[in-house]
Amino acid sequence: MDDHRAQRISLAVKEELGELIAFEMDDPRLAGVSVTNAEVSSDMRHAQVKVAVEGGEEKKALAALEHAKNFLRHELAARLNLRRIPELHFLADSHPDADSRIEFLLRRAKRNRARD
Repeated sequence: MDDHRAQRISLAVKEELGELIAFEMDDPRLAGVSVTNAEVSSDMRHAQVKVAVEGGEEKKALAALEHAKNFLRHELAARLNLRRIPELHFLADSHPDADSRIEFLLRRAKRNRARD
């Protein structure tokens, strides 16, 4: 699959899961959970979703997400027009700001390199 398409689908999965977890799930174990990153594999069969958990209740939040995995996948299928909905794998993100900081630094270095 095209790398650009995989990035677009990863972004869509991240946004939709963020909305689903924040606004449509009533599980108290998911209070303070936010999706920080989603990476879809090139064959669209798996997606690694990193979540940040406030308050240090990572194990409970990950257990709740594992329990709701099928519901979330079903809702993704209804919201995204994809042929194959990836299997969701949830991971705790220990440094939620690190990915965005690295991406910012890489973009800035690329922009500075283009000027030279």
